[in-house]
Amino acid sequence: MARGRGQRSGAVGGRGRPPSERPSKICPVCQRPFQWRKKWASVWEQVIYCSDRCRLDSKKPAG
Repeated sequence: MARGRGQRSGAVGGRGRPPSERPSKICPVCQRPFQWRKKWASVWEQVIYCSDRCRLDSKKPAG
């Protein structure tokens, strides 16, 4: 019985894809692109910011 990391058809998010083919988004704070991460697999649709720093900076008042 093989226990390898076989690829499943219909993989969700970036699983089973090379890094160049993983989904990406643009951070609204720093305007940099960021890619799908395994820890975001279940919440990728809700991910907005690339990092905690950008998330916290978005809450600072302008000026």
